[in-house]
Amino acid sequence: MPSIEDLLGKGTKKASASNDPSSQEKFDEKMKLIRLKEKEAEIMAQAASSGFDYINLDGFPISPEALLLVNREQAKQNLAIPFLYSGEEVRIGAVDPTQQAVEDIRFQVSERTHANVKLYMISTHSFEKAEKLYDALPETKKIVKGVEISQEEIERFRQQLTSLKDLDALVQKVSVTDFVALVIAAALDSDSSDIHIEAGEQEVVVRLRIDGVLQQVASVSKEMWPRIVNRFKLVSALKINITSAPQDGRFTIFISQDQKIDVRVSTLPTAYGESIVMRLLKPSTIGLSFEDLGVRGKAFEDLKRESERPNGMIITTGPTGSGKTTTLYAILKKLNDEQTKIITLEDPIEYKLKGISQSGIDRSKDYTFAKGLESILRQDPDIIMVGELRDLETAEVAIQAALTGHLVVSTIHTNSAAGAIPRFLSMGVKPFLLAPALNAIIGQRLVRRICDKCKTEDTLDAALLERVQTLLSKLPPDSGYKIDLNALKFWRGRGCEACNNSGYHGRVGIYEIFAMSPEIEKVILSGKVSEYDMQDIAISQGMITMAQDGLLKALNGLTSVEEVFSAAE
Repeated sequence: MPSIEDLLGKGTKKASASNDPSSQEKFDEKMKLIRLKEKEAEIMAQAASSGFDYINLDGFPISPEALLLVNREQAKQNLAIPFLYSGEEVRIGAVDPTQQAVEDIRFQVSERTHANVKLYMISTHSFEKAEKLYDALPETKKIVKGVEISQEEIERFRQQLTSLKDLDALVQKVSVTDFVALVIAAALDSDSSDIHIEAGEQEVVVRLRIDGVLQQVASVSKEMWPRIVNRFKLVSALKINITSAPQDGRFTIFISQDQKIDVRVSTLPTAYGESIVMRLLKPSTIGLSFEDLGVRGKAFEDLKRESERPNGMIITTGPTGSGKTTTLYAILKKLNDEQTKIITLEDPIEYKLKGISQSGIDRSKDYTFAKGLESILRQDPDIIMVGELRDLETAEVAIQAALTGHLVVSTIHTNSAAGAIPRFLSMGVKPFLLAPALNAIIGQRLVRRICDKCKTEDTLDAALLERVQTLLSKLPPDSGYKIDLNALKFWRGRGCEACNNSGYHGRVGIYEIFAMSPEIEKVILSGKVSEYDMQDIAISQGMITMAQDGLLKALNGLTSVEEVFSAAE
């Protein structure tokens, strides 16, 4: 290959012989450009052989929006820099795009932008030219898509909020930004699951859902409402100018470097302005282990045995907010190990589970439960979780999966475990497929726990006591519970500041579980099944009903009789 000097020929000699400094500088500059071109050609060839696209960023118009996707320190450390961001696509140039650190950057940018991220190979010179463009960026604070609340802030608000009654007075004195932080801090401190902020005719009302029950905690003047709405829309990446149509968004509460809580936001136009509801997706919500769910005795042994089978279906039933997702996640956590491939299909993905592949449906792209489930089966899973079986197509694919060597766990909306089978048949599921596919069906509710700080003995009136005695007298003989019906003792909460005078703090599940048996299969195959028939058969085979399970927990002082009957009957 000819040298640079050979390519330059006589011009090289003349320039070298010249004593003119300007001529020497021109010669050196020309040499530098030639070497750069040679290096770029070398990198282009290397990119082609490695399977990457090549680009020269010297002079490329890189936008500030692209540079902000990766901070300067991280870019310099890994010699990787984003050079294009269109909203749907991100392009990143890297000196060595094969290294794991660059792949980590690609993944982080993809997670943050939800865009398609493509890697390009660039030269060191190309990176250095592009990296200088960070100098032109304005000095900004750390950009956080969400609400950043430090532990110190929460502690400061906690000291001001000796009880939720104090929140009403505090929100009248703060700015809109502090209003957001204060309400969120109050929700976290009271262990709320949802925040409701609603505009009325005269005022704006703030309510928190604590232990499943909404409690009004504050109100502010109607004049503040537009600013409050806009603040929540900004942090949730919603469109401020759209007020006549519902919108859905998310943001993250950054409590510390290792602790964050995702918030799902929904806005809805109402007669007096938009209503905002926020669901706090706390990791602790799904932190229960299988053993800590509250399933006990024969029901626990049945569920444990059926969940350890290599195939079949486990179905949970109950209304919205009855803890079905927590139960399914607890089962998945119990079964999750290095030898087991678990895939979930959810709408939407609310909680991230380590070691489990989670897929969220997207109806705008025709990615439905049924189509997603068909795709999942091509991923060679051992266990599949389907968020909900709501139509015949999805139910049939799930049943086929259960019959062909997969364990499928899912939910269906019915009032009781016994109602699940009639619901499947009403969808159009064939009885001869359903009978061998089912392993177990779980019916469940969540009831409030009695507050330990104001717990006191409860006295039931005669009619209520008789009702309790009747239900407990029907416990299966082999249930393992020995109860003196004439010496029953129950509890309630008086109400104190710790529980916001509700008498309750926290929740516990009550369950009814029946596993499949030859007798139940025979009834299903007949095709003539009612909820009442299934309930009678399940009870005759030793199932403890939700009401009975709740009363047993009430006898143990976990909840009150009033809560049990409110939830289970």
